[in-house]
Amino acid sequence: MTAFVPGLPLPAEYNPAFAGYIAKAQSFADPIRKLDQQLDEVMTVLRPLNATQRLRRYAPDKWSVQELVGHLIDAERIFAYRALRIGRGDSTPLAGFDENAYVPAAQAEKCDWSDLLTEFEHVRMSSVLLFQNLPREAWVRVGTSNGSSLSVRALAYIMIGHVAHHIDILRDRYL
Repeated sequence: MTAFVPGLPLPAEYNPAFAGYIAKAQSFADPIRKLDQQLDEVMTVLRPLNATQRLRRYAPDKWSVQELVGHLIDAERIFAYRALRIGRGDSTPLAGFDENAYVPAAQAEKCDWSDLLTEFEHVRMSSVLLFQNLPREAWVRVGTSNGSSLSVRALAYIMIGHVAHHIDILRDRYL
């Protein structure tokens, strides 16, 4: 892993809607290391779940655990794509996405649980490698996503905080 630590993103580097995710992640000085460590933390929570637990919804209109994992995979891919585009200096404004439309379209409940976990592992490791191999100057590049400024380093912290947010919900409301 790289010894480079990008520093915390400034509030001007992300939409205020991401502030909660950044707050959950800002205690980690090295976001690359945390992205890597978080993978083990997530798998420790998810691997032991049985079929009943995986399909459980804590309320009728909420996602099942399998849908939640599908959402984590989709969001991770989108955040990494944004980091790639912005990190490479692409100034094209990037669109937002509606996670509530993506979840049913993904049909994660029909996926094999083991395959879903493997997919999350691969997507997360791909994100780790992306950030690990970014040039220093890429970390502070700012682009536009969903009409707001967004930096590469903010995306690393958003990814950490997003997963932490959903794992907290999983622990509090599902298990």
